[in-house]
Amino acid sequence: MSDFSLELNEDQLQIQKWVHEFAETVARPAGAEWDEREETPWPIIQEAARNGLYSFDFIAQCFADPTGQLMCLVNEELSWGDAGISLSIFGSTLAVAGIYANGTPEQLAEWIPQCYGTADDVKLAAFGVSEADAGSDVSSLKSRAVYDEAKDEWVLNGTKTWITNGGIANTHVLVLSVDPTLGSRGQASFVVPEGTPGISQGQKFKKMGIRASHTAEVVLEDCRVPGRCLLGGKEKLDERLARAKEGKRTSTQAAMATFEASRPIVGAQAVGIARAAYEYSLDYAKERKQFGRAIIENQSIAFKLADMKMRTDAARLLVQRAAWMASTGKKFENGEGSMSKVFAGETAVWVTEQAIQILGGYGYVRDYPVERWHRDSKIYTIFEGTSEIQRLVISRAISGIHIN
Repeated sequence: MSDFSLELNEDQLQIQKWVHEFAETVARPAGAEWDEREETPWPIIQEAARNGLYSFDFIAQCFADPTGQLMCLVNEELSWGDAGISLSIFGSTLAVAGIYANGTPEQLAEWIPQCYGTADDVKLAAFGVSEADAGSDVSSLKSRAVYDEAKDEWVLNGTKTWITNGGIANTHVLVLSVDPTLGSRGQASFVVPEGTPGISQGQKFKKMGIRASHTAEVVLEDCRVPGRCLLGGKEKLDERLARAKEGKRTSTQAAMATFEASRPIVGAQAVGIARAAYEYSLDYAKERKQFGRAIIENQSIAFKLADMKMRTDAARLLVQRAAWMASTGKKFENGEGSMSKVFAGETAVWVTEQAIQILGGYGYVRDYPVERWHRDSKIYTIFEGTSEIQRLVISRAISGIHIN
């Protein structure tokens, strides 16, 4: 008898219902307002903290799910409500993924709870890799971390860009170069705790979409952090650097370890946007009448909706597979994590564009949500690795060739 099943268990169904209710009654009604304001929706984050949605305990429960599905399910539901608000609530999770992927058990216990704070004292976290001249080319980081052995401190300098919660976060997890001669193999992840001198917000970006999510530069100027803030510890780092200098194989890069863990989650967010656009378009097409009948009675509209549904469901299945593989320790031998992210992201862009077309002129104006969902969707082909980088990862994996 096979154990294979796509059914959600009772706990997952209850949590799905709970998150969907928050998405439907809190996030979606507020989406347009915070998109226009282009500000972090603190009242909504605080409400999510009060009801337990934004909390260390809930995130721990999600990551502990043995099927790997719960975190993706939660992100899909909240992004169905509003992607910008979803990112403002779950933007801290990427920093958590960075700590989880690279930290020791002691560091996980110390730093992850601080990424969320409490219901009465809400905290945010940020994860930063990208720089002005190092986007897809992570090996070209210019930000530096230099060890001060006399004080057992790391001195951090440089500027990170495109950082979710950058500068407003209480805890920052940043990837910097400790040995530039080794490229990406000479990088490490550091926690910059709340109140550390030398870290500040640079430019805040005005974006096309996900405008409720804060995106900015993070500037480091002789920022000193204790030695214990190096994720994984110095002994492990020294061993890894020594192996790299000898030309031996090293463990996964600090940045890539985080991206591998987060890609199915990011894909799930894109699925949520696509699903929202499909469902809204379906309802509209049933109600909108032209030439004496509902427009869904026309094949051109009905077939478009059929394709929107097929692609959305296919994207979800790729996300579910990647999440299950990650949770059960199965290696992404064919770039399955990248498959989930690139397909879901491009599906969200395509589905939301079709939604605009189905609504016609109404789809193009801000009185209706589909134009915002289309603007929100585009980032999913760019951040956390562009579609081109995802295809590079997949093509290298399936061919065994270092394709450039």
